[in-house]
Amino acid sequence: MTNTIVVLGGAYAGVGVAHRLLKYTKPQVKDLKVILVSQNSHFYWNMASVRAIVPGLLKEDQYSQPIEKGFTKYPADSFEFIVGTAEGVDIIDKTVKISTKDGERVLNYDHLVLATGTRAVDKTVPWKSNKTNEETLALVSEIQNKITNAKHIVVAGAGATGCEVAAEIAHEYGKEKEVVLLSGDSEVLGGDSLASNVESELKKLLVHVRKSARVADTHQLPDGKVEIVLQNGEKITTDVYLPTMGMAPNTEYLPADLLTDKKFVDIDEFYRVKGTKDVWAAGDIVWKPRGSFVLSDKQGAGVAKNIDLVLKGKQPVPVKTLPMDVLMVATGRSRGAGRLGPVKVFSIMVYLIKGRTLGMQSLPGYIDGSAF
Repeated sequence: MTNTIVVLGGAYAGVGVAHRLLKYTKPQVKDLKVILVSQNSHFYWNMASVRAIVPGLLKEDQYSQPIEKGFTKYPADSFEFIVGTAEGVDIIDKTVKISTKDGERVLNYDHLVLATGTRAVDKTVPWKSNKTNEETLALVSEIQNKITNAKHIVVAGAGATGCEVAAEIAHEYGKEKEVVLLSGDSEVLGGDSLASNVESELKKLLVHVRKSARVADTHQLPDGKVEIVLQNGEKITTDVYLPTMGMAPNTEYLPADLLTDKKFVDIDEFYRVKGTKDVWAAGDIVWKPRGSFVLSDKQGAGVAKNIDLVLKGKQPVPVKTLPMDVLMVATGRSRGAGRLGPVKVFSIMVYLIKGRTLGMQSLPGYIDGSAF
């Protein structure tokens, strides 16, 4: 009898779980089959999106590659890839309803992994992939064209993504284009201990940082420009408006009693979904303690290990991620600011760890499984 593991989500956590189960569990559990469901046919390395929008810096295949090709090395009967969207989960009957271009499918599972992540609330920006590959790349190209022709650019939201977007554009264009970063809070990064360091780096790049400047509304003007209305009533007219605030979990397909009050998946220490049997979750969909590439990878590894243990008749173990809170903010292609817990690290370290490539060198390894 086949042990079917359905993994929902084709990004950092989901792809990692699928590869680990096929590489390390399948050799011992011969009847294992993994079904990976992804809305996007491609793995979109969204960490690089902040640089991808700057014209001429990256090629598409540096940050977006087909998922399915990386799984061809496994036995054909042990893996299935479905491009589709989860529409519903029945934890009693252990089924998942999937919508595909060919119609609806109902998948039966023995174990289910939820790794559908989060999405940008504003659908006009590519910080997350919640569209088809073609739609995502078209959106990146559209923003590139706008930036090329712009003289004035506003980035709204001064979290890590907003700071990195502003820095990437300013690093490329310097005085050629005016880049304004709007922070709704009194400090960038929500007042994190790195706030002053990041602000200092941004100012070196000639980014105009506006604090306590929360966006209330925006309007498209007849000439193509955008009018931004702040909460204090001030109006700003810009050529390009790039909102980075607002991430929502992709959990609409799940029963409400499996979610926290903020609509993320509620899990226990084993990363098993509370109130369920054989349902697990990893990545941004759990938001513990925040969304992060490194956390998603470690959570995915922990979930794969626990499914492996349960399939072998053993008890799951608590999932361990990072011993401290880590934050790295790349400020352009040469510098950055970061901390390991409360300890700040040198700018050059952030550049070497993150800013130089934004992790893109790892994409081929995620695709073919050699990263795991």
